[in-house]
Amino acid sequence: MKIVFMGTPEFSVKTLEALIEKHQILAVVTQPDKQKGRGKKFVSPPVKDLALNHNIPVFQPEKLRNTDFLKDFDADLFVVVAYGQILSEEILNIPKLGCINVHASILPKYRGAAPIQWAIINGETQTGVTIMYMDKGLDTGDMILKKYCDILPGDNNETLHNKLSILGADALLEALGQIENNTATREKQDGSESTYAKIIKKEMGHLDFNKKSQEIINLIRGLMPWPSAYFFYDGEMIKVWEAEISDAYQNGQPGEIIGIIKNKGFVIKTLDSAILVTEVQGAASKRMKASDFLRGHEIKIGKILQ
Repeated sequence: MKIVFMGTPEFSVKTLEALIEKHQILAVVTQPDKQKGRGKKFVSPPVKDLALNHNIPVFQPEKLRNTDFLKDFDADLFVVVAYGQILSEEILNIPKLGCINVHASILPKYRGAAPIQWAIINGETQTGVTIMYMDKGLDTGDMILKKYCDILPGDNNETLHNKLSILGADALLEALGQIENNTATREKQDGSESTYAKIIKKEMGHLDFNKKSQEIINLIRGLMPWPSAYFFYDGEMIKVWEAEISDAYQNGQPGEIIGIIKNKGFVIKTLDSAILVTEVQGAASKRMKASDFLRGHEIKIGKILQ
């Protein structure tokens, strides 16, 4: 089929790779290059780099308002994967067979911008991807198929993102095969079962030790690697990359450092038990094992973290 692809981040790359092998990609529409890092150098979206490597035309409008160039392609389908802009109803009506979206949740749960993170934060044990027809609502279109994926205890936002990007590519190819063969079905979403995955903000990572240990661990996992969970020790922000529930110590108040375990890390009291922090990053240092961090930083038992 003749397809215009719309996507931007790394999550979109596996799907575009799969489409390039099986279908005719007429063009890629992605977000503009952005300045990143201390040098403020412009960095291309990962999807753009892949498209240019395959000599596919790339368009990067600030706002996708002018639709004339999209009409000129005479595409069968638009495929959208984490593009980052809302498509107008006019755009949705351009391709002959409609617009198809790869969404990283089992709809109607976790509609919105951050389904992977919120599934982990909320303690879900299963998620997946949904291939759906797009309409003018936010992830409300008719569903074509779903593929499920277990969320393992060791999964974080990064690992689950990678698994779902591969699963999404496979699911999309299966759905496109059904569309080509006129066997695709349309399942309406039950809006009463919907949940919303709001945008993740940096301040959400500030750990509240008045919560239960599992809630804290889920937040750390869900915000890894960005924006990451953190606390303050004497005014210094310390990011927490990895931690686990600990029942080694029980006495103390939430947020208090109640123990140091040699070659492992330090223990922080929570509402119901404690967590052992095993990997951290200080304000002026790189990511490291908590045991290495302790060699260069004084972490005192009895200190109450902010």
